[in-house]
Amino acid sequence: MSSRPARSVDEYRETIEQMLRPLAARAVESVPVPDALGRQLAEDVRSPVDLPVFRNSAMDGYAVRAESVAAAPVTLPLAGVVAAGNPGETPLPPGGALKVMTGAPIPPGADCVVPVEDTHAAGDTVTIERARVAGEFVREAGTDVRTGDLLVPVGVALNPRHIAALAAVGLAEVPVFEQIRAAVITTGDELVPAGKTLRPGQIYNSNGIALAAALSANGVAVVSVEHSTDDPAEFRRRLDAATGSADLVFTSGGVSQGDFEVVKDVLTPLGGTFGVVAVQPGGPQGLTVADGVPVLSFPGNPVSTMVSFEVFARPILRRLGGLPEVETRELPLSEAVRSPAGRRQFLRGRITADGVEPVSGPGSHLVAGMAWADVLIDIPAEATEVPAGTAVSVRAL
Repeated sequence: MSSRPARSVDEYRETIEQMLRPLAARAVESVPVPDALGRQLAEDVRSPVDLPVFRNSAMDGYAVRAESVAAAPVTLPLAGVVAAGNPGETPLPPGGALKVMTGAPIPPGADCVVPVEDTHAAGDTVTIERARVAGEFVREAGTDVRTGDLLVPVGVALNPRHIAALAAVGLAEVPVFEQIRAAVITTGDELVPAGKTLRPGQIYNSNGIALAAALSANGVAVVSVEHSTDDPAEFRRRLDAATGSADLVFTSGGVSQGDFEVVKDVLTPLGGTFGVVAVQPGGPQGLTVADGVPVLSFPGNPVSTMVSFEVFARPILRRLGGLPEVETRELPLSEAVRSPAGRRQFLRGRITADGVEPVSGPGSHLVAGMAWADVLIDIPAEATEVPAGTAVSVRAL
């Protein structure tokens, strides 16, 4: 990469996609349904039962025969109470009523339920104030799903609504693909962990935490988050540990043209390619396969690291994990922006009632602006000035 012109964003993303494509071939494991949130189904899941499992009441009220209340108001003898969890085996006496709770079985002989608000009970009788027809407020067995029906198809990343359905039909475990395992290594003598007192020249290490959070939010299992100084021997040790436990490694820092570019110095002899992508922020990039494991090397400025992940890694990882595509849409700019010639710029932006407005400046150190933004504004490489009101593509963060 270093001897060739800057690569386009699309070309570089396609290279990464080809590198990560083998990660789609993952083993299958069974996990408890409560632990399956966000996991991708490895097989179609079909319902083992009818749902509802049995005929039950949709309301608190009185189970009756519709013909018994056709001439309402009418007073009927009250034959008892059927609570939720009751077997519901007591038949409805002819011309009578049985009080039922929501979810309770409909007693044999009843064909509708009169809601409690349309009744008046007194002693062992109940007065039905309003007529009902057969089937009203009765949930028939299997009206939600039948035994053998497809419940959730293969490839879906399970959301809370899927978990609810799986639990409702009594499934204890589901088959899912193993998650992609990722390791994160940040670099730089200047970085210290949160909670430590900063000395002159030091800054807090946000990239490790940020990358781990981004990976977890996009369906990836983070197996380690490590930091290396600019000592090549230390970085190599941490790299060897990462490639021994992960399917994919992310590094931040040490990829540019400075004197202490430890990532580039260590990975280039291993076949790594380093150079510039025509993007701002995040121009310096590196790709390596170390010990059979892909290594994506991002620049170390916090915004460059996060934008690199959003643009180059997140869409691919979501596709591999069966998650919905990153949302993109066109919105008008609230103010004019300038962009460097020949570089595709991703500005942090915020959606407003009138469109989208840039947040903070374009600098790759302005990390607080990421917290204020909810989208990236995609400015084409050929654009140097974009007037207010111009429709631009934005992608959700």
